[in-house]
Amino acid sequence: MPAEYNGTTGTADEGYSSGVHDLNIFYDTGHMVFLTVSSVLVLLMIPGVGFFYSGLARRKSALQLVLLSMLSLAVISFQWFFWGYSLTFSRTGNAFLGDLSQFGLMKTLGEPNGSAYLPDILFALYQGMFASITPALAIGAVADRGRMLPALVFIFIWSTVVYDPIAYWTWNANGWLFKLPSYDFAGGGPVHIASGTCGLAYSIMLGKRTGYSSNAGLPYRPHSVTNVVIGTTFLWVGWFGFNGGSALGMNIRAIMACYVTNLAASCAGITWALLDYRLEKKWSTIGFCSGAISGLVAITPASGFVTPWGAVIIGVCGGVCCNFATKLKFLIGVDDALDIFAVHGIGGMVGNILTGVFGASYIAGLDGNTYNPIGWIEHNWVQVGHQLAGICAAFGWSFVLSCLILFLMNLVPGLSLRVSADDEDVGIDDCQLGEFAYDYVELTRHVADSPGQVSDRTLSSSSSTANERAVHEKAVPGTV
Repeated sequence: MPAEYNGTTGTADEGYSSGVHDLNIFYDTGHMVFLTVSSVLVLLMIPGVGFFYSGLARRKSALQLVLLSMLSLAVISFQWFFWGYSLTFSRTGNAFLGDLSQFGLMKTLGEPNGSAYLPDILFALYQGMFASITPALAIGAVADRGRMLPALVFIFIWSTVVYDPIAYWTWNANGWLFKLPSYDFAGGGPVHIASGTCGLAYSIMLGKRTGYSSNAGLPYRPHSVTNVVIGTTFLWVGWFGFNGGSALGMNIRAIMACYVTNLAASCAGITWALLDYRLEKKWSTIGFCSGAISGLVAITPASGFVTPWGAVIIGVCGGVCCNFATKLKFLIGVDDALDIFAVHGIGGMVGNILTGVFGASYIAGLDGNTYNPIGWIEHNWVQVGHQLAGICAAFGWSFVLSCLILFLMNLVPGLSLRVSADDEDVGIDDCQLGEFAYDYVELTRHVADSPGQVSDRTLSSSSSTANERAVHEKAVPGTV
């Protein structure tokens, strides 16, 4: 059994104040291994987001979305070290935001944080993966028309002024939503509502893709269903660390969180596939993958609080609500190319509300602690109101601040958000990366690379466009 931590608590501390040189005596290696593996699983989700978005996008903009997801990891890894972790999980902040007492991860080593089972540095690693995947979910809004450099600058600023405060309100013991309480086990508000709303704001500020209004919303089929399936698989597997690891220890609550996560995703995937089947009488792979993701999103805030039968209801409701929410962009006239708001924004809201309905203290207590009654099934009628407060706070803060950041950035020389019309026609991979997702495109460029031939850019554009027209002949109703 590990020794009880006997150093300074309540303030940032290296962990040496106990006078013990071997800090490992305070922690069980099983708990630390579990959280380390969970961190790796959440990291796996980040390229999963890139593959999922890339498969849904057009061929000539596919590589950008994979690269942006990885760059999100890189940018936020630095931001989290620099001041993100301190702003979110410092012990001495106010009700709204943390301070810089752990700036640059100073005094962040062996003192427990988040849980008595975890040293500060492991908690920082795990939560840093959450901070990294959140802007990766949102930045898919640049599809087909957004520039790279402004997207990277936006990721750093947005994480600092939007994600960090919302995560602080929700998970830091000093945060106002934590004290309310508004229950959110693994990130329905800070991760999904915030990223989905950010994606909506980014789509509005970028404007519609060229030809959107005259072509029924550019109803292209996803260019690579295989990539979508691969991305879904990475996300589904990684979500076990995302939700299970949020128990912050290897206990039965973590196992239950993993079980209900898989169950909700399965039910939502079947639900979405059936909803699409009613339209064309065909089974849609994209529909199943989209549904599975919507179920994973919806169960995220509830995973540490609900029974398996509650997870079935949450999965079905998440699949239905997110499926129909894909039509919202046509209603409000926003070109949300990858339906980020429909899946993550609406899915997070559904999950947060249903946490207030199906949350059970005896499920939360599987981690060995005692909890007050949580949801309506335990006659705690006010909880849905508290959950709605969390939803409104995350949506309002993310939408307003995202729009403001993007508006101001667009005024700065060199940080204009959108590529030119010619570059949009050529394709983002060509004009912004100079690389392509598929070898045959590069081969076509080099075959014609001789004097008197058309330019590489023009040829690659016409080749890409011709292939897209051959593949994207009609839309698949109800898919993201």
